[in-house]
Amino acid sequence: MNNNIRNIAIIAHVDHGKTTLVDGLLKNSGIFRDNEQVEDRVMDSNDLERERGITILSKNTSVIYNDIKINIVDTPGHADFGGEVERVLGMVEGVLLVVDAFEGAMPQTRFVLKKALELNLKPIVVINKIDRPQARPEAVIDEVLDLFIELGASDEQADFTVVYASAKQGICGLERDNLADSFEPLFETIIKEVPAPKGEKDEPLQMLISNIDYDEYIGRIAVGKIARGEVNYNQNAVICRKDGKNDNVKIGRVYTFEGLKRTETMEAYAGDIVCIAGLGDINIGETICASDCIDPLPVIEVDEPTISMNFIVNNSPFAGKEGQFVTSRHLRDRLFRELETNVSLKVEETDSADAFKVSGRGELHLSILIETMRRQGYEFQVSRPQVILKHKDGMVLEPVENLVIDVPDEFSGAVIEKLGQRKAEMTNMQPGEDGYMRLEFKIPSRGLIGYRSEFLTDTKGNGIMNSILAGFEEFKGEIAERSHGSMIAWETGETVTYGLFNAQGRGRLFVDAGVKVYEGMIVGENAKAEDITVNVCKKKHVTNMRAAGSDDTIKLTPPLVMSLEQCLEFIADDEYVEVTPESIRLRKKLLSKQDRDKLAGRNKNAAK
Repeated sequence: MNNNIRNIAIIAHVDHGKTTLVDGLLKNSGIFRDNEQVEDRVMDSNDLERERGITILSKNTSVIYNDIKINIVDTPGHADFGGEVERVLGMVEGVLLVVDAFEGAMPQTRFVLKKALELNLKPIVVINKIDRPQARPEAVIDEVLDLFIELGASDEQADFTVVYASAKQGICGLERDNLADSFEPLFETIIKEVPAPKGEKDEPLQMLISNIDYDEYIGRIAVGKIARGEVNYNQNAVICRKDGKNDNVKIGRVYTFEGLKRTETMEAYAGDIVCIAGLGDINIGETICASDCIDPLPVIEVDEPTISMNFIVNNSPFAGKEGQFVTSRHLRDRLFRELETNVSLKVEETDSADAFKVSGRGELHLSILIETMRRQGYEFQVSRPQVILKHKDGMVLEPVENLVIDVPDEFSGAVIEKLGQRKAEMTNMQPGEDGYMRLEFKIPSRGLIGYRSEFLTDTKGNGIMNSILAGFEEFKGEIAERSHGSMIAWETGETVTYGLFNAQGRGRLFVDAGVKVYEGMIVGENAKAEDITVNVCKKKHVTNMRAAGSDDTIKLTPPLVMSLEQCLEFIADDEYVEVTPESIRLRKKLLSKQDRDKLAGRNKNAAK
C-alpha cells in the first residue's frame, strides 16, 4: 500500500453542496494565500457550470494534510451526467456521500451510492447544511441507513462514519453539537477510514485511463490512477486499445495534481492519480502498460443511453447566416470527437448523410452538448427527443424512472392528475415540512418529456422535481401528446406590431416585433390543440384617413422567450429546433403549408 496517499470521490444528489465542500477542503489545506481572491465553487470552471450552478464534468484536485496527499474527485450531481461518475469511481478507494440535512436521501443519492457499493468503496456520510433552520440530521441518517440496507450494503459498509458539516460556513465535526471552525475532523476521518491505495511499486506499469483533459500547448492529456508500477518521463510503454490492438508509445510529460494546478514530475508511483501528455490519440477506458508486460485492465462499463434525438444539417431559409461550422462534415467530426471524452454518449450514422442519431442519458445531457456546440460556432437542427426501446423475449421494454416531487399541499392534486395521464404510478406519499407534500412515482421516461414546463405552471413555480432511471419495464401504452398546437408563420419577412396583435389573440407568441421569420417557422403556441398559420408580417392597410392616436392603442403582450430545454420539450414529432450561435428557432419539418396539408391528407387516407 502507498500509505502517503488517499483517493476519494465526492458524490451526492444535485445541489447538496459537493463543490462548496471541495472549496472548504481546498481553503483549509492552505493552498491559497491569505489575501488571495478565490471564487465560490472554484471547481466549476466551465462557463456552463457557472451559469447553471451545476457540476457537469468530473474534475480532479488534491490537498496535503499532515504529509498525506488526498486526491479528490468532484463529480456531477445530476442523473444525466451519471457517466461522469461511473468512470471516475475506479480511481478511488473511498467516497464522501454528501446529503442535505433537510432534503435527505434523494434519487441521485441512490444512484451514485449503488455504484460505489458495487465497487466496494469505503463510504463516509457527510450531513451537509447542518445550519439550515429546518435541518433534521437524525431522521436523514436513518434514511441513509435504510438506503444502504436496501441497496445490499455489507455490514462493514453499513457501519459508516457520519460527519456533520456546513460547507458554506466552513465548520464540521463528528457530533452535531460540537463543530470545529475548520475541516480538520473531516480530514482526520478520511485518513482514518479510507484505505490507502494498493499497488506494487516494483511491478510492471499498469494504468487505466479514466478521464481526458486538453491543453492548447501540449495537446491531449490522459488522466488515471496507476494500478501498479511507476510512470517515468520518456518511458517506453504500450497503449492497449478497446478493439484489442496495441500501440507502442513514449510517455511525455508526467503531472500530478497539487491543489488546482498540475505540477510536472519526473516519476509517479502506484496508487497516485496522474496526468500523462505526449500519448497522441488515447481514449477513456484504454490501458497503458509496460512494453514487456502487456496486461490490459477491464474496459470501463457505463449504463446505456435512454434518450435519442437526430442532429441534422440546418436547411432552413436562414441556414449559414449565423454559424461558422454548417456542413455535414463539420457536424460529423464534432459529434464523433465528443465520443472521446463523453463515455455515456452514443453517435450513429443514419440513412441520410446529413443526419446523425445521438443517444444520451437524458434531455439535459443532450441539451448541454447542443449548447456547447452552438457556443463553439456550430449551426444545425435537432429533432424531438425519443426514448430508446428494447426488445426482449417478444416484449417491448421502455425506460422507467423513479420520480420524487416536493410540492405545496394545494397543488398536489393537479400534479397527481397530470402524472396519472402520463402513465405514472404513485409509490409513496408523505407530508413534509412547511405545508409541503413529498410524492414518489414510477413513470415511463417518455411521460416526463415536455412535463417540466406544465409542472412549473401547475405549481406556480413552487414545486421541486427530481428523477432517476429505475430500469426497463414492459411498454405502458400510448401517452397523450401535448394539448396545444403551434402558430406557424405564413410568409418570410419581418414581424410587425399589427400582424402580431392579430395573432396574439390565438395564443402565446414567441417573437416580438422586428424579428426576421420565414415560412414554416413556429412563432407561438396555439391555445387549441391544432396547428394554425398566422401572418405576423401583415401590415396595416395604408390610406390617407387617420384617427388621432389610433395606432398608439395597439399593445403587445411580451413574448415567451424559451430556453433550449423548453424548446426541446415543446416541439412535436413533425418539428425541429434550429440552433445557431446567435439564435434558437422552432420550425416545422415541412415549411410549406401546402406540403403539410398534402401529408396530412395522405396520413388520413392511410388511417382509413
